[in-house]
Amino acid sequence: MNTADLGLPVDVPSTALFTDQYELTMLQGALKSGTAERRSVFEVFTRRLPDGRRYGVVAGTGRVLDAVENFRFDAGVLGFLRERRIVDEETLEWLAGYRFSGDVWGYPEGEVYFPGSPIMRVEGTFAECVLLETVILSILNHDSAIAAAASRMAAAAGDRPLIEMGARRTHELAAVAASRAAYVGGFSTTSDLAAGFRYGIPTVGTSAHAFTLLHDSERDAFQAQVNTLGRGTTLLVDTYDVTEAVRTAVEVAGPELGAVRIDSGDLLLVAHRVRQQLDELGAADTKIVVTSDLDEYAIASLAAAPVDAYGVGTQLVTGSGHPTSSMVYKLVARAESADPKAPLVPVAKKTTGGKASVGGRKWAARRLDSHGVAEAEVIGTGPVPAGLADRQLLVELIKGGEVVAREPLDAARDRHAAARAGLPMSATQLSRGEPVLPTEYLQPASGS
Repeated sequence: MNTADLGLPVDVPSTALFTDQYELTMLQGALKSGTAERRSVFEVFTRRLPDGRRYGVVAGTGRVLDAVENFRFDAGVLGFLRERRIVDEETLEWLAGYRFSGDVWGYPEGEVYFPGSPIMRVEGTFAECVLLETVILSILNHDSAIAAAASRMAAAAGDRPLIEMGARRTHELAAVAASRAAYVGGFSTTSDLAAGFRYGIPTVGTSAHAFTLLHDSERDAFQAQVNTLGRGTTLLVDTYDVTEAVRTAVEVAGPELGAVRIDSGDLLLVAHRVRQQLDELGAADTKIVVTSDLDEYAIASLAAAPVDAYGVGTQLVTGSGHPTSSMVYKLVARAESADPKAPLVPVAKKTTGGKASVGGRKWAARRLDSHGVAEAEVIGTGPVPAGLADRQLLVELIKGGEVVAREPLDAARDRHAAARAGLPMSATQLSRGEPVLPTEYLQPASGS
């Protein structure tokens, strides 16, 4: 797997240093205490959704699979750890041969989740699983936050397409991941060519205000763009006077003009005026694209406007106010000894302040009502009830260290559309509220 597939610079040899130092110091301590080889189960979940959100969206799963494959301690990485004296020689020797050989289960990418949902379960020895904590959380927390914002925007937009155009508003590598997550959440295209190259996302783009300002007149700019991109292009009409620009655009391109873009002003009012003007000029098929710091609320406010597509940047790539999903990676079960046949013992953090967790290796299922609509997220540690056996959510992603569930990005995108459609109608309301599904925990019966 080429590191470029992760959105990494080509000179980064592995993902092994995308981690926190204490993962390695814990490893060193466990090696010395004889507990490193204990079979362990870690789970990724969030205790709560961002304030006011009704559901979460699992995104980044495919990138996690790539990251686990690339988690290797090569000579350069080991040299860095040795030079900084991060861990001792015994630990460095162990790291030199590191290859994840365990199993990973998870909600498939694009699925929705709720508080407590075990969206990813990592199983293997403590030593090999603990090292993956930071990189897994880094990917899932970021990508799921962007996908959730994208999903809300897609719900607000309805059938109108959304263009992701936030590359200039975030870190260059985060921009690629954000574009991927936005596509999962329902966006149709991206302006970011790196995202198009790495993930096959359709790309779009025409011109900015600078192109108009470069030319001696707006007409010259429009003519130059039409000459190079054709009459079906999108012309930016708010550099000077919108009314005059629309008239000039149609004169230059004719009624075959593909679209006009509005990037400022009262979008609702301007869109209505532009639509009327285009129709009067005989350009009834010319589309209207709006941009300008949109979020899901602004998109919803334009539902009655004659708008054909939206371009979204800053609010999307920052999670529309919630740039992380607050997911955690917790040890929920471990073997009584290093013996591979030793039974697993549930473990959990017991504390006040809302950070307690539920121990035990969990399954998850979504219960449906009589109309086939989801009504609860059910999580358990014992046998799966017969009525939920065919509604389980976790699928096998990695088996014995080998990826077994790689899929096209469009599969995750389609899955999300189906998952969101299966939620109660209130899931897509933008008003603040509780998660649209309650989370129910089932404990094994005493003595079972």
